[in-house]
Amino acid sequence: MLEKILELLEARKFASIREILNDANEVDIAALFEELPEEYALRVFRLLPKEVAADVFSYMSNDIRQNIIEAITDQELSGIIDELFLDDTVDLIEEMPATVVKKVLANTDSKKRALINRFLQYKEDSAGSIMTIEFVDLKKEMTVRQAFEYIRRTGVDKETIYTCFVTNKSRTLEGVVTVKDLLLSDDDEIIENIMDTNIIYVSTDDDKEVVAKIFDKYSFLSLPVVDKEKRLVGIVTFDDAIDVIQDENTEDFEKMAAIIPSDEPYLKTSPFKHARHRLPWLLLLMISATFTGAIITSFQEKFMSVAGAALVAFIPMLMDTGGNCGSQTSTLTIRGMSLGQIQGRDVLKVWWQEISVAVMTGAVLAIVNIVRIYLLNGRNILLALTVSLSLYATVIIAQSVGCLLPIGAKKIGLDPAVTASPLITTIVDACALSIYFVIAKIILPL
Repeated sequence: MLEKILELLEARKFASIREILNDANEVDIAALFEELPEEYALRVFRLLPKEVAADVFSYMSNDIRQNIIEAITDQELSGIIDELFLDDTVDLIEEMPATVVKKVLANTDSKKRALINRFLQYKEDSAGSIMTIEFVDLKKEMTVRQAFEYIRRTGVDKETIYTCFVTNKSRTLEGVVTVKDLLLSDDDEIIENIMDTNIIYVSTDDDKEVVAKIFDKYSFLSLPVVDKEKRLVGIVTFDDAIDVIQDENTEDFEKMAAIIPSDEPYLKTSPFKHARHRLPWLLLLMISATFTGAIITSFQEKFMSVAGAALVAFIPMLMDTGGNCGSQTSTLTIRGMSLGQIQGRDVLKVWWQEISVAVMTGAVLAIVNIVRIYLLNGRNILLALTVSLSLYATVIIAQSVGCLLPIGAKKIGLDPAVTASPLITTIVDACALSIYFVIAKIILPL
């Protein structure tokens, strides 16, 4: 589509461009702007119908949106803001620089500005911060016919009409009914008779990660958000829940890689910021490696012997295998915890599971290692036995640490992802070396 649009722009065939854009999906149009040369972006954006322009605008990256806001007139900006859903407008306000925010608010009517200010008061990671107030609320006294008339009259301005919520005069949430329920009921049926009163909802102060887990568990299209008096104040839609899940997963991956999480896209983040986010953990892990260095130094004299010199060659293999085992276990444990499959009370079950796995995997690795070292190192059975027993013990310790450390971190209020591979690897390295040299002193003539 990009090549065709550029060709039509050169030929100044704007009507043809408009036809192409009218047939395209809003998400694809937003992606087009990421590749479109900056000098053409505003011209193409102005070819979009107002309601389509607002949808496309909500899917654009922050940089493109900022460029468009700075280039368009106040009247054009006001038209876009009017068409945007409130939660998208709030997201825009939170992500734009102060100069752009000032222009946006200046072109927003006082009623919407008051709503924006109210939303901005919610905690950043709360359900209230990601909800929208554009929802359909029905009354239990309505008939199905009256409900459909109300939906037709007001639904055009709502973010979703597939799930409708039933409230009383004081806006207290009393039930939920879907459009499917309405379609399959008689026109004269009363809403109270067909609504579901077993409602799953969240409070405005609930963490947005809790909201995402509810969507994942129940496959909802939307979820009601209530205040302390159980009055319906908004809904969270599934597209916002998907964004939360993606953000949380990205944050966990970054923490597991020992990187301070960032909200900025990779290519939009400066090298200085990348370095700043990575250095703290790198420094800590580098300094923590002093322990492994101290262990090696304490056995330095032993390395002068023929047997001791042979041991040094297997240190990288031992440490790498231990780190890999610990990383595998911690990844599975942390993922299980994030999905709610593993709770703090399951610590002994998880540990026993990993010990069982470690006994089997460690045995296979140790046997292969004995054969390999015996054949390739002068048929030295004592050396092969030393390295293999150390490897077996290292695997068991690594997998124990890999499962116990994340669960323990959760118990004391830390993010389990913080204890992932880099930290676990450092601990396992120190343990592996200690075990290695202790076993070597027992078996080999050092």
